[in-house]
Formats: sequence, structure tokens, C-alpha cells
Amino acid sequence: MAPQPGPLAGRREWIGLAVIALPCLLYAMDLSVLNLAIPAITADLKPSAAQMLWIVDIYGFLVAGSLITMGTLGDRIGRRKLLMLGGAAFGAASVLAALSHSANMLIAARALLGVAGATLAPSTLSLIRNMFHDPHERRIAIGVWIASFSTGGAIGPLLGGLVLAHFSWQAVFLLAVPVMALLLVLGPLLLPEFRDPEAGRLDLASAALSMAAVLCLVFGMKRMAEHGVTPLGLLAIATGLLLGVIFVARQGRLATPLIDLSLLRQPGFGAALLINILSFFAMFAAFLYEAQYLQLVLGMPALTAGLWTLPSALGFVAGSFVVPTLVRRQGTRRVMVGGLLMGAVGFALLSQVDTQALALLVTGSVVFALGLSPVVALTTDVVIGTAPPERTGAASALSETSSELGGALGIAVLGSIAAAIYRTAVGDALPAGLSAAAVDAARSTVGGALALAAQWPEPMGPALQDAARAAFVQGLRVCAGLSAMTMLLAAFLALAALRAPRSSALTDPG
Repeated sequence: MAPQPGPLAGRREWIGLAVIALPCLLYAMDLSVLNLAIPAITADLKPSAAQMLWIVDIYGFLVAGSLITMGTLGDRIGRRKLLMLGGAAFGAASVLAALSHSANMLIAARALLGVAGATLAPSTLSLIRNMFHDPHERRIAIGVWIASFSTGGAIGPLLGGLVLAHFSWQAVFLLAVPVMALLLVLGPLLLPEFRDPEAGRLDLASAALSMAAVLCLVFGMKRMAEHGVTPLGLLAIATGLLLGVIFVARQGRLATPLIDLSLLRQPGFGAALLINILSFFAMFAAFLYEAQYLQLVLGMPALTAGLWTLPSALGFVAGSFVVPTLVRRQGTRRVMVGGLLMGAVGFALLSQVDTQALALLVTGSVVFALGLSPVVALTTDVVIGTAPPERTGAASALSETSSELGGALGIAVLGSIAAAIYRTAVGDALPAGLSAAAVDAARSTVGGALALAAQWPEPMGPALQDAARAAFVQGLRVCAGLSAMTMLLAAFLALAALRAPRSSALTDPG
């Protein structure tokens, strides 16, 4: 049977939802807004190549590593309290980042931003679960929550470009301060407090294990995406998996575990997490390829490329908002399976691009965004809807962690496949007699090949540019095809999971 309606939300809850959306928008914006500031930061702080990588990566690493701990901490001390503490810490760390006078200071500030940012998603999502008890209203609220992340990711590069056109790079970080100040003022007035009344002590050993496991996995995947299969990347992934096994074994022995493993036995819970992982596996890699195609293949400047990514971002926002209406008319199973099939169509379109296919690229991106945004909303709804109210912080953290791991895994696996295809294809096009350094530069990245080709006279230079772009597109097409097959697998999983016994207790029929 369909889920029973609960008490309807009032004006305070809906205004509170707007307050919740603010830090979510900022969290996503902070993941992307830094990219345009990199040249200015490089000129001012003069970081080494390794330091620059850590400036960019440390935020996402620590967000991913801290999510499980922060979600469980919110269940224990209160979701609103954790959100307020995280908001205050995020604002303070933003000021620290703006005041940075060295690369190491900026790395430390970005690390603090990552830990503070990890409080935002699980706290806000678990508050939504406790503020909106009616299933239809909760889907609307989750749609707004997801749309706020999509909007933040979309406007990050654009807002960053506008700010950098008039101010120094420090102003990029100060954008967070007024938003967090508003959260700290309005949060205690509009957001209720929820906590688990029977929560035990936070197990610090489990918290350390979960953070170390996720950090090792994400680092290893990112390392392999950038450098191919390397001993360091494999070691990091193996270490992360081992620590994950130790973490799971420890949870089974604790009276008050950091993650209640019984959540995974809830009907639909594990399937929803797996579908979420597969969706982000395909999406994160596609967003990366889209940006690179626009800039490196079509030669667009960063701001113009950012404008051309807006249609897919807006498609994701639109798809998030129509979920409640679609579910009421078609049922959860049809909407989720249909969305995954639509995502497969979008990726199939991307698998047909060539070196001059802007319209096809944008169309394919909009189609998969429209298809997968309802899927993300519904998997999130299943995860927090099946968890007991006192454990929604931990459930929300699992949902967010599955997104982070799915995205990192997609970039690593599909990125490695695309890189291998590119290296082989562009290597065949290189003329004989080049130095080893030139060959390595051309085969490493399409950017390196284009820079090398710019130094060559005609016809060698233009020929290498064409070969590099064609090789990149070849890798993109293969990975888009693999993403389409992944979506078909996820659609089959959704169909099977929602037909499983007792699944109707969690989702609408249909």
C-alpha cells in the first residue's frame, strides 16, 4: 500500500525550508567557485604544483571523509545545533581563507571549510525528514533541497567570474559570510531541534576509521583518474577498503555504533544507495567531460563554457521540482525507472558527439539531467523515509557519502578509460623524432597536446590539434556509452527493488 499521509507542514516549516536551502546552495557553490580564482591565487601566493592541487582538492576530500561522523553527531547533539555550529565554523573558515597570506594557510583554511561543510548536507536533510511528515510534501522539500545544490553548482563559476572581474580572489571566499550570518540569525527562530533521545556516546575510533576509509578511497580514485593505474592509487584504494571492512566489523560489536547496520536491512534502503552511487558515477564524469569539451575541443573561454553548462544545470533544477507531481500521477517505480532510462538516452546522445557538436552535447546533457534529477530525489526520499526519525542524520550522511563515492568512482574509472583511449589515439598521430618530454606532454592531456601544437608551424601544429581533439572525443564517446549501459543496469535494479516483497511500504505503487 502507499505510504500514509502525515500531518501537513505549516508556514514556519516552509519558510524554514528556504533557510535550509541557503547553506546547501553555498556548499555546492564553494565546490566550483574556486576554479576561476586559481590563476589569481597562483600569481599572488605562488604555490607549488602540489600545493595548488591540495588547495583545490582538500575541501572535497574532507567533506567526503567527515559526512558519516557529522551525520551521526547530529543525531546525538541535535541537528539544528550541529547546523548552527557548522554554519559558524564555515563563516569563520571563509574569513580565514580570505586572509590567507601563504599557500599552506589557504590549504588549512580549505580543510576547515571541508569539515564545516560536512555538517550542512546531513543536518539539513535530516531536518527536512522531521519537518515534513507528509510523503508528498517531503518530496517537494527534497526537490527544493536538491535544486539548491544544483543551483549552487551552476552559479558558482558565473558568480565567481563576476566577483573576480571587480575584486581580488579573496572576495570569492567572503561570499559565504553574509549567507552564514543569515543562517545563524534565522535558524534558531525557524528551525526545530531534533535529536536521538537514546543516543549513546560518539565512538571516536569509529569516526576516525570512517574518515580514513573514505579519504583513502576518494584519494586513490582521484589519483588513478589523474595518473592512470599507479601503485600509490591502488595502495590507497586497498587501504580504504581494508579500513572500511574494519569499520563495518567494529559497528557490529558496539552497543551504540556510529552507523546502525540494521538500516541496510530496511527494504529498499540498500538498493536506493546503490542506485544513487550508479547515478553519480555517470553524472560526475559527464559534467567533467562537458566542461573540458567546451573549453579544449571547442576552444571556449571559461566564462562562456560556464554559460553553456547552464542548460543542464537548469534541467536538473526543473527535474527536481516536478518529482512530486510525477510520482502522484505515475508512482515511484515508474518515475525512477523512467528517469534512469531517460538518463541512458542522454548519455547515448553524448556517445555520438564529434569535434563540432555543441548542440548535441547540450541536448544530451539536458536530457540526462532531466532524467536523473528525479532519481536522485527519489533515492534520497527512500533513504531518509525508511530510517527511523532518530537515525535520519546517519541515514542522510550515508546518502551523501554514497553520492561522493559514486562521483569519485565515476571520475576515476571512466576518467582512466578515457585517458587510456586518448593516450593511444593521440600517440598514433604524433610524428617521429619528437623528444620524450614532448611525447609525454602530448599524451598526458589534451591541454598539453594543444600547448605543444601551438609551438609548431603548419601543417604539423594544426594536425596535432585536430588529432588531440579527436582523441579526446573518442574517449568521451566510449565513456558516455558505458554511462548509458550503467543507467540501464540501474533501471533494472530499480525495477527489481521496487517490486521486492514489502517494498510497497516504502514507495508508491506503480
